[in-house]
Order: sequence, then structure tokens, then C-alpha cells
Amino acid sequence: MQKELTKKTLELLKDLIAIESFSSEENETAARLEQWFMDHGIPFFRENNNVYAFNHFYDKKKPNLLLNSHHDTVKPNGAYTKNPFDPHIEDGKLYGLGSNDAGGALVSLLALFTFYYNHPNPKYNLIIAATAEEESSGPLGLNSLLKTLPPIDVAIVGEPTLMQLAIAEKGLVVFDGLIEGTASHAAHPNQENPIMKLPKFLNWFKEFSFKKESEVLGPVKMTVTQVNAGNQHNVVPSEVNLVIDVRVNDRYSNAEIIELLQKEAPCKLTPRSTNLNSSSIPLTHELVTAGIELGRKPYGSPTLSDQAKLSCPSLKLGPGDSTRSHTANEFIHVHEVEEGIALYIKLLNEIL
Repeated sequence: MQKELTKKTLELLKDLIAIESFSSEENETAARLEQWFMDHGIPFFRENNNVYAFNHFYDKKKPNLLLNSHHDTVKPNGAYTKNPFDPHIEDGKLYGLGSNDAGGALVSLLALFTFYYNHPNPKYNLIIAATAEEESSGPLGLNSLLKTLPPIDVAIVGEPTLMQLAIAEKGLVVFDGLIEGTASHAAHPNQENPIMKLPKFLNWFKEFSFKKESEVLGPVKMTVTQVNAGNQHNVVPSEVNLVIDVRVNDRYSNAEIIELLQKEAPCKLTPRSTNLNSSSIPLTHELVTAGIELGRKPYGSPTLSDQAKLSCPSLKLGPGDSTRSHTANEFIHVHEVEEGIALYIKLLNEIL
């Protein structure tokens, strides 16, 4: 069964690659995922472009294990030399947009769910959710579906981790910064030119240190990513606008980061959102210990995923390499998908 399932899984991945599924435009990939469940005789549900299902022997008295990954993609960048929607294999690599992020993980989790769908008397209920709008953190993705699903006790989030155990993930707060000054004609003296204040402010962001470091995720990382000011050569602008990207470790909540920076920063800071918190799962959780016994290594992930939407312990785990995500000529090794499915099955065999 596992061999045949793996073959069908790779065909599904090719089909998904061939369909455009940019964030909020996943209708057709959602339909293809529905077909997977129909082909395997599994009842399923759909909410917007989120497709989900429950294991055959679902029991409300048991804890719920969510298997989640996304089927939306970013748009292909201009450096592509291959057709991003032409799934083809060269030298063992399956090329195509979304193959690595996160198609390989998604179809591998679907194979895992299908393999254990009829598992008798499981310890955990299994819920599979193929969700939308992950890349854009849109309103109709996992966050909206969680309101429909029963409470989740633990989750495996499928993202490319080389099948290593991402036991923690940094959160994110993006701030809009404002440096105020006085507008004037460029020909006149102006001691309140906000552009001339910029070096001092940038140095503050460079030198500021967050006291609490995480054993797994390290320190909070703050980076100024955008600066914008002025629109005419002969006019001193009244303000400089900054964008600051803050990657939050598991020692702080996003609310704490906001309070701290708004108090300490030398300029006005306004957070864009507060809901992309850091996430983690204890090293002692049976999912993690089972993975370690299978030779997998735990680590902290600097990248953001739908884990940020979950309030339960969650493990990020999947085939593929995060460094390939959003790159031109994206690919995943065929053997990575094959080995990912096998490892997922072994992992759940230890706890179900």
C-alpha cells in the first residue's frame, strides 16, 4: 500500500504544480485536493479554499492531532528560466512552483493521513487540513478554519525542514516607524530635516539588544527593511517613514515586544499586526522523542509558517529545504518526498 500511495502522491504533486494557486486564488488546487479524497473514498469538507477531513474512527473523547500544510504559492520571480507550471523531473529533481514550498510536505501529509485513515482505535484523532493563504497570511486560511475545527491538542505543520524537527519557530511583528521633522524649501536653513536625523535612529535600531535569549531560537532579531522620504528635489520632507521587521523568540510574546519597543524606541512605532506569535513544542513531547529515536534532530526555525496561527504545541516537519523556497526554478528531490512519506508513517506508528 505504501509504495502505491507514494506513486499516487507524486502524481498529485505534479498536478498541483501545474495549476496556478497564488494566495487567495487556490480554487482549482482545492478542487484537485477534493479529488484525492474522492479517489480514496474519504469523506471531506471544504470551507473557502481550505479542504479538510477526519480519520474514520474519529472519537470526540480523544485528543486531536492536526496535520496541516498549504497549497497556495507566491508568484514566480523574474529569474525563472524554466516554466514554473511545468512539473518535470531532471536528474531526480521535480521542478515547479510550489514543489518545495510546500507541495512536497502537503502531499506527504495527505499520504500519511490516507495511510492511517482506517487505523483502528488510534490514540489520537487525525485531522488533515490543506489550507489556503499561508503565503499572504490572508484572512481565509488556517486562521479562519480553526474556528470551524474542533480544539487542536497538537499539530504537525508541513513545511520544508529536510525532515528535521523544527521544535520552535520565531514569531513576527512588523512596525511602521515615523521620524518627524519640519518641511521647508531646500534653499533655506532647516535644523529639523528628518532625513539628517536618520543615521542616529538607524544606529539605535542596530545597537538595541533584547535581554531574553532562547536556547532554541536565540535572540530576537530586529531589522530595518525599508526607508522612504521625500518626493521633490527642492523640498525637505516633514517625515521619514521606516519599516522594521522583528523576529520574536519564544521568551517574549508579541504584546511584550510591542510594549517594550514603543517605550524605548526614539521614534513613533505602530505595529501592523500582533497575531503572528512564536510557537514551540516541548522536547519531551512524544512526537519529538519519537522523531529523535528515528534519527531526526531538533532545531529552532527562523522562518514563519502557519504555526503562528496555532495556540497548541506544534512541530514543523517536512521534506524539502527551506533555502529553496521562493527561489527561481524551485524544485524538490523525488527521494525527499519518498523518504518524507516513509518517515511520517514511522513517526505516527510510534504514537498512534
